[in-house]
Amino acid sequence: MAAAFKRFVPLADRILVQKLKADLKSAGGILLPDSAKQEVNQGKVLAVGPGRRSPKGEILPMGTKVGDTVIIPRYGGTEVKLEDEEYVIYRDEDIVGVISDE
Repeated sequence: MAAAFKRFVPLADRILVQKLKADLKSAGGILLPDSAKQEVNQGKVLAVGPGRRSPKGEILPMGTKVGDTVIIPRYGGTEVKLEDEEYVIYRDEDIVGVISDE
């Protein structure tokens, strides 16, 4: 089955993000119960809109690109389900930061 997100095109300054999953095991290999798992506030950018327009009508560049790992806010965004996969749509200004590979 083709990835549904590849057919999704965000409008304006919106970004399609897939949240990263929480670790199921600790560093020592112990399985973690649900109560011990922390909510992950990182995600992978899957699609980026063209950008919003300035008052003069120029398209402003986006702060992220496809493939970036970003820090996302704990609350907010619009949850979307495409072919049994869950994604979240954020505005470019809602993204807290980008994690570089370095």
